[in-house]
Amino acid sequence: MTRAPQKTAPDETPAAPEKGGDGHMPELSPQQLPLELELRPALGRADFMVADCNREAVSWIDHWPEWPVPALCLYGPRGSGKSHLAEVWRARSAALSVSGRDLVGANPDVLLGDATGLVIEDADLGLDETVCFHLYNMLKERGGHLLMTAQQPPSRWKVDLPDLKSRLGAALVCEISPPDDDLMVGLLIKLFADRQMAPGPQIIAYILPRIERSFVALTELVAAIDRQALAQKRAVTLPLVRAVMDGQQD
Repeated sequence: MTRAPQKTAPDETPAAPEKGGDGHMPELSPQQLPLELELRPALGRADFMVADCNREAVSWIDHWPEWPVPALCLYGPRGSGKSHLAEVWRARSAALSVSGRDLVGANPDVLLGDATGLVIEDADLGLDETVCFHLYNMLKERGGHLLMTAQQPPSRWKVDLPDLKSRLGAALVCEISPPDDDLMVGLLIKLFADRQMAPGPQIIAYILPRIERSFVALTELVAAIDRQALAQKRAVTLPLVRAVMDGQQD
């Protein structure tokens, strides 16, 4: 597999939220935890955190258009940031964006128009092989690029068309793996901060070993904690967090 060139993202740290003192008041900043994460703005969206589990994918996005081949596939679990990075690339390259299912029965010439970039989201779900093959060739002839996202690598897609299988086999393939410890901590801090909460380090330490290591699980947990804190009109405390997590396991 071709390795991504190394490139350092801009070093930017968002300001800490400023809220009142009812448990939604900042008690913790990212600098108080042992993190080595880059925080990068994503074209007006929430900051995208760079860690070992996604660093190679970010590097390929950073180095476009200097890709050695026309196509890149980012794959990983739901909520891992594939679509976030795809949107960064789409805006940067002025590409079109469609889902794999949008290709079924589509006219490649009409769909692509004059574009030289295309994002295909969920490319491993219901892909029209003939349309995808023609789109790949059209982009290659124009000197353009194709970015695909999927939950599985192309080698595991059900592809019957030999020519398309060959082109997918030549694409850059980059996995975004489940979050490591540093990213789990950073994501928790950010998800809480997005809801104007900043629980102490003892709460973060309680959550980490007791939760599924996935972006989706973290998002759902923080949302549940916020709902309970608001419903009970109480601070985000360790007993409240424990009760929410126990309730999710029932």
